[in-house]
Amino acid sequence: MPTFTGISHLLLDIEGTTCPVSFVAEVLFPYAAQKLHTFVQDQSNNPTVQNLLADVQEAWQNDKDPEAEALWRTAQTEQQLPSLAASTAYLQLLIRQDRKLTPLKDLQGLIWSEGYESGELVAPLYPDVAPALLNWHRAGLVLGVYSSGSVGAQKLLYGHCVAGDLTDVFSHWFDTRIGSKQQSESYQLIADAMNCKAENILFISDALTECQAAKKAGFKILFSKRSGNPQTEPGPFQAISNYAELRIESAAHPPGTKKAT
Repeated sequence: MPTFTGISHLLLDIEGTTCPVSFVAEVLFPYAAQKLHTFVQDQSNNPTVQNLLADVQEAWQNDKDPEAEALWRTAQTEQQLPSLAASTAYLQLLIRQDRKLTPLKDLQGLIWSEGYESGELVAPLYPDVAPALLNWHRAGLVLGVYSSGSVGAQKLLYGHCVAGDLTDVFSHWFDTRIGSKQQSESYQLIADAMNCKAENILFISDALTECQAAKKAGFKILFSKRSGNPQTEPGPFQAISNYAELRIESAAHPPGTKKAT
């Protein structure tokens, strides 16, 4: 039974940590890919979308991936640059490759927003997650999210999940704008943003490289070992598959006076 003391803040990944990987890989990504072309066309006069597409063009021009370079050369040859069709083709490539380009994540978030609002999308959570989040929040722990998906997409997921709207239990939201999840510097910036010492933050993730980066920054670490996750070996870290088994002694209260379970 994992037990941590001196914890005042929890930082949670989403995919494979609070929400099944299958929802992201088999529902959200295909939904965005299917709707992308129509959405970009319909929103072509939207300044937000225009700015995101400009960022996409810039990233594409500097992308050294062989497939991306080949696609760029083809678009140039066919005089399709800049165009919505060419940009959409590049974005579809990024989706297939599961690339973490920030403007793509923002565009996906806008598409998912329409899906959540229409009721087409409802985010599943592992059965133990919602009770744990509510319990931790009531116990006075400060909760934050750190995901490669945009902050907007994070809020949509927790705002339209099987447990209802859980956004209020979170005080902090972080995406790749603060830095790569594989770099320790990102976690140092997160600790600063949360106004908390790194040693008082427990980070839970299903990705070993992320756990290692956060550990290097001084965070406490718990590896998420869930059915269906690509990674199952926790390395040197404690692992958990049910948050009902987690025991936390809050840093804000002396041991024995207040527990989050």
